[in-house]
Amino acid sequence: MERRDFLRRATLATVGTAFMPGALAACMPPGGGGGGGGGGSTTTTTTTPPVNGPFTAGSPYGALGAPDANGIRLPAGFTSRVVAMSEQPVGTTDYAWHYSPDGGACIAVPWGNGDYVYVSNSETYSAYGGGASAITFAADGTIKSAYRILSGTQANCAGGATPWNTWLSGEEWDNGRVWECNPFGPGQGYARPALGVCAHEGVAVDPTAKRLYLTEDRPDGRLYRFTPTTYPDLKSGLLEVARVVGDPLAGAAVEWITVSDGTNGATRPRPAGSAAFNGGEGIAWHAGAVYFTTKGDNRVWKLDTAAQQIRVLYDDDLVANAPLTGVDNVTVSRAGEIVVAEDGGDMELDVLTSDGVVGPLLQVTGQSGSELTGPAFSPSGNRLYFSSQRARGSLSGIRGLGTTYEVSGPFRGAA
Repeated sequence: MERRDFLRRATLATVGTAFMPGALAACMPPGGGGGGGGGGSTTTTTTTPPVNGPFTAGSPYGALGAPDANGIRLPAGFTSRVVAMSEQPVGTTDYAWHYSPDGGACIAVPWGNGDYVYVSNSETYSAYGGGASAITFAADGTIKSAYRILSGTQANCAGGATPWNTWLSGEEWDNGRVWECNPFGPGQGYARPALGVCAHEGVAVDPTAKRLYLTEDRPDGRLYRFTPTTYPDLKSGLLEVARVVGDPLAGAAVEWITVSDGTNGATRPRPAGSAAFNGGEGIAWHAGAVYFTTKGDNRVWKLDTAAQQIRVLYDDDLVANAPLTGVDNVTVSRAGEIVVAEDGGDMELDVLTSDGVVGPLLQVTGQSGSELTGPAFSPSGNRLYFSSQRARGSLSGIRGLGTTYEVSGPFRGAA
């Protein structure tokens, strides 16, 4: 048996409810994890300062060209391909891709042969699978396998990758839970009720402070923080809700209100003094900060996790000719650039750069009834994955016939 096959089988055989976090974390690329709502690559190293704004509208990667064969407008030097379509087998595998592809992330395979997986949630009902699936790629982007890692759950919208190489999938309904999944082979995830019960959206891990941050997709949604009793075991811990002190447009302090401490988190907690965030969506940790979006007011937020200072990084009302609307899933590139997917809007993936420019990285045409979801970079940073949730319409309004794409090109910061 080849060494990597032995390691793979040993890892999967010993995953259990704790996923052997210490062993997997040792295999993780430098830079820590994070991601969510769109997740993000598990590789986040960069020499570029984090994004700070303010922003002006522009074309960070140059003007977009005419739609290609897939209907995608791209900058010069970039190409796209279809990697999966709902109800159809993925590549040469016999696995049919799930309905309504949503939040996703790329995770490097820990046995070190250059493989990586793209995981994707399914935002549909349990009767139609729900849960999440994964595609394994070789280092050169060749599709090797595809399989389900979670099923029988409801409206799995976003989530996030962890530094110990698991996928956290959030159910977006009022009794929703977060499920922790092994992305490296077929299986079923484990519910993590200590992270609370609510309309979960994204999850991001701060590997420095050993905490998790979670968004809630409701007009009166809250921002949560979870501190595991024994990091990175998520079976118990302290769950808190954010209180904002000051004006977040100028920068404000964040304090935390305890809502539960143990193995069962609170259900939709709304303690007095806690801050409402209007429709929390994607969230990602990068270089000491958590970035997240709120769709109700088209904002991108930045929370300095060390200083516990929060501010509005981007608001479409504050940018002339704002190109970014319908903010949703989010990821951060190796160059420290924030990539935000649009739910509607102009069907773009937009970039907020470290030098204060915001504008489209790409635009999907001919799919005005859809939304873009799950942006995530490959570990090397030279490929970007995302989905159009209803690219080919939907069945009964609840089963989106989605398409998942790969874009390759000269992304800044790529290895």
